[in-house]
Amino acid sequence: MRAPFMPGSLDEFFDRHAIEYPDRLYEVLRSESPVARVGDTGVHLVATWDLIDEVLQRESDFSANLTGVLVRADDGTPSIFPLPDLGGNHVIATADEPDHGVHRAIAQPRLAPKVVAALEERIVGWTHDAFGPWVAAGGGDFAAIAELIPALAVAHVLGLPAGDVSRHRTWAMMGGDILAGTMGPAQLVKLATESGQMAEYLGEHLDAHAGRAGANGAPPSDAPMLASLAFAVEQGSISRIQAIGIAVVMFGAAGESTAALIGSCGLRLAESPDLAATLRAEPELIPRFIEEVVRLESPFKFHYRVVKLPCTLAGYELEAGDRLLLLWASANRDPAHFEEPDVLRLDRRHPKQHMGFGRGGHFCIGAPLARLEARVVVEQLLSRTQSLSLDRSNPPSYANSIFVRRLESVSILVAPA
Repeated sequence: MRAPFMPGSLDEFFDRHAIEYPDRLYEVLRSESPVARVGDTGVHLVATWDLIDEVLQRESDFSANLTGVLVRADDGTPSIFPLPDLGGNHVIATADEPDHGVHRAIAQPRLAPKVVAALEERIVGWTHDAFGPWVAAGGGDFAAIAELIPALAVAHVLGLPAGDVSRHRTWAMMGGDILAGTMGPAQLVKLATESGQMAEYLGEHLDAHAGRAGANGAPPSDAPMLASLAFAVEQGSISRIQAIGIAVVMFGAAGESTAALIGSCGLRLAESPDLAATLRAEPELIPRFIEEVVRLESPFKFHYRVVKLPCTLAGYELEAGDRLLLLWASANRDPAHFEEPDVLRLDRRHPKQHMGFGRGGHFCIGAPLARLEARVVVEQLLSRTQSLSLDRSNPPSYANSIFVRRLESVSILVAPA
């Protein structure tokens, strides 16, 4: 038995209103079609917590490889834009075992909790400098700060020159563009050109670390991630193309997703003076606030899985080559798993039990860094202001993407503390 088509119009998934306010669509999917086909694309939306969790446990049936993406064609119908396998697009989050384990072992030590904790002073300095003129001016576009801090952080982790931050910020924010599903041919050409420049830039900095391992034959513990990647290439653990691919993924995963999280935190605080007052009075609740924002405003709305062999999910037949969209954002509001799923609550018993950073073996290795950056920004936003509110004359605007929930602009008015 084939899964039913997506409830309502297929256009709804790509509709601008649904992109900005997707919660009603997720509710309908969960209740009417938790596994739903998108036209004749071979794509199936998976909307409930339990079914997504099942998919993640069935690694023999479903691959994390990114082989094609859902887009809206020129005639308005949904279709698949195939991605060629160039050797660098099946890395980290989009790699299967055993490659995934190899890639993760190379990158994760540079994002371990202890290593990340040591960056706090540096992140505080960046945030302090960014907030100075912004607060003095009475606020403005908070998205600019939300984008800047992650761009500085990912460049530092990789070991890139801080003076190139404008390029880093551009690249960090374009990470999800290929998955946006809404880009036209001209935009895709521009993206391909910019992606090529990014890969060339990262390759040059990767090569600069070749042959510079420490006395024990490996990079020192405080070396940047590019040094670890260069060493892994020398050891034959990964190819140079894979190393560059991992660095590219870091830009999107540690850049755009964290910018999305920070922007959503700012919007929530500006919309709720009472919540802001509570967190000013009890700053120890800020980490819980951040987890709730990750849950309610999942930076990445979904990730792909590819069906390896004919199988079934929830009784529905899937063919080899079909694709699943695991809707993290829907699972994070599943009433079967969360009490009052649409409410931001600071008293949840297990605040980190959500899918905002993925789940299982592909859980985001950058989660400690994202949490640190968001906490520092929220702490400074609250401590350096006595009030904040939305600028109603300049409404917030989200990136036109089915994949990422990131504010491209959010104007906030503040009164200095």
